[in-house]
Amino acid sequence: MKIIVTGSLGNVSQPLATALVQQGHTVTVISSQPERRAAIEALGATAAIGSFEDADFLAATCAGADALYAMIGGGHREPDSRAYFQRIGRHYAQAIGQAGVRRVVQLSSWGAHRDHGTGGILGSHDVEEILARVPGLALTHLRPTSFYTNYYGFVGMIKGAGFMGANCPGSYRVALVHPRDIAAAAAEELGKSAPAGRTVRYVASDERTQDEVAQALGAAIGRPDLRWVAFTDEQMRANLLQNGLPASTAADIVDIYASMSSSALAEDYAQHKPALGRVKLEEFAQEFAAAFGNTRE
Repeated sequence: MKIIVTGSLGNVSQPLATALVQQGHTVTVISSQPERRAAIEALGATAAIGSFEDADFLAATCAGADALYAMIGGGHREPDSRAYFQRIGRHYAQAIGQAGVRRVVQLSSWGAHRDHGTGGILGSHDVEEILARVPGLALTHLRPTSFYTNYYGFVGMIKGAGFMGANCPGSYRVALVHPRDIAAAAAEELGKSAPAGRTVRYVASDERTQDEVAQALGAAIGRPDLRWVAFTDEQMRANLLQNGLPASTAADIVDIYASMSSSALAEDYAQHKPALGRVKLEEFAQEFAAAFGNTRE
């Protein structure tokens, strides 16, 4: 098959492109960074250098493709992330229609079933609805749970304050996922035919409480007393603003954790739990420890 992979050499896209090439598919990887061309070609894929903002570029790149892996990155850098997701979603829909692609696997998120109350995830909900309106499309919404890699964002807090936390209780049992498990699921979906219409597939690797996460990460970095601290929404917002995040981004993050606390984020996941993937918390903890040791105080 001829398969288009978006996301350059990101945490999901690189192992996905590698797996697809190994399976014998003809793979084109879209990247906005010309300096990534050599690394993409080293995987055995073709590099297409261009921007999501250019629907004609997307259409030309997708021409003749059997399948497309569609993800949207960089929303956290936008003043209005939801508007950004909507705009890029419309570009995808236009390009898919122009190119005649009939199989699309969209990287979405758990919580995307909701049209309110989930902050930065609302954009994924909107893209699901935009793509679902493309006629004749065999569309899979791939909904990963909370990325393990999100915990890299707590390195500064751990080193500076000696704890980690958010506006979510330590007792909250969060479904966690590793990018490699997402890539494996995406490769499986892209490699099989599907009838026209939309389907949803959740992807998760482990389920643990935030307290257990803090314990596992603490053990891995030599801080066995590391604990999770629950903040109020306002404490969380103030902390994010103090660390230089734009007010809109801070609000999105606060809403995501608040929707965890209320169980709204996971309500549909709870009804459609997948088989858990391979990468468990303790394995990720070793990756976290390596990154933690390489981060300056």
